[in-house]
Amino acid sequence: MPRAIWKGGISFGLVYIPVKLYSGAVRHDIDLNMIREEDKCPIKYVRVCQNDGKEVPWKDIAKGFKMDDYYIIIRDEDFKKASKGKSDSIDIIEFVKTEEINPRYFEKPYLLEPEKGAGKTYNLLRQAIVKSKMAGLAKFVLRNREHLALLMADAQVMYLTQMRFHDELRTPDDLNIPDTSPSKQELEMAMQLIKGMSTKFEPEKFKDTYQETLKKIIDAKAKNKEVKAPKKKKEEPAMEDLMDQLKKSLEMAN
Repeated sequence: MPRAIWKGGISFGLVYIPVKLYSGAVRHDIDLNMIREEDKCPIKYVRVCQNDGKEVPWKDIAKGFKMDDYYIIIRDEDFKKASKGKSDSIDIIEFVKTEEINPRYFEKPYLLEPEKGAGKTYNLLRQAIVKSKMAGLAKFVLRNREHLALLMADAQVMYLTQMRFHDELRTPDDLNIPDTSPSKQELEMAMQLIKGMSTKFEPEKFKDTYQETLKKIIDAKAKNKEVKAPKKKKEEPAMEDLMDQLKKSLEMAN
C-alpha cells in the first residue's frame, strides 16, 4: 500500500470529509547512476558553500530569500503563517464543467481515499459529482505551496488534478506565428484526415517503448551480447506541396 503524501479533508459547503491524498501516477524510468567511467566509481553529490568551498550538513541549511545583498531567512513558522490554516483542507470554491478548462492548466494527478468513518460522506460527494457531470474547482496547500486543483470522480473514486494558476502559463505573444490561411480544399482534406484517424481513446494501448527498449539493451550488455538497434521507421520523402502531403496522408490512413 503506498504511503499517503497528505492528510486533511475536503471542504464542501459546511460539509468536511476527512481524506488521504495519494500520488495518482507512477514513473517507470530506469534508475541510472552517475559514475566515473574509468573505474565505475559512483559519483557523490555534496552540498558545498559557494564562498569557502566547505561541505554543509543538512542541520545547518536554511531557506532564504535574497534581497539586495543579503538573505532573509524563512523558517517553518513562516510557511505556516503563509498557509493561513489552509494546509489541512481542500477548499472547493465553485463547480465547473471540465470541458471548459484548457488542458494546459492540468499538471499532476492524485487519488483521494476517505479516512475511517468518512465513507458515506465521501461517496455522497463522489456520486453527486458523477451525476452532475461537474467538477469542483478547489485550492489546497501541499509542501509549503498553495495549488489550484480540480476535484473529479468516477464510479469508484474521487481524484484530484493539480492545476497551474493562470499567471503561470506562458502566453504565445513572443512566438512568431504567421498569419496565413489554408485553402478551402486543403482544410477539407485535413478534416478528412482527422476523421479517418479518429477513434475511441484507449489509454492502455500506449506504453513507454523507449524504456522497454533501454531495458533490453541493458540486459543484452549485461550478458555481453551484441546490442541491435531497433528498426527505424521509414521516412517519407519531403513534399513541398501541401496538397500532395495531405493526399499521401489520407492514403496511408485508409
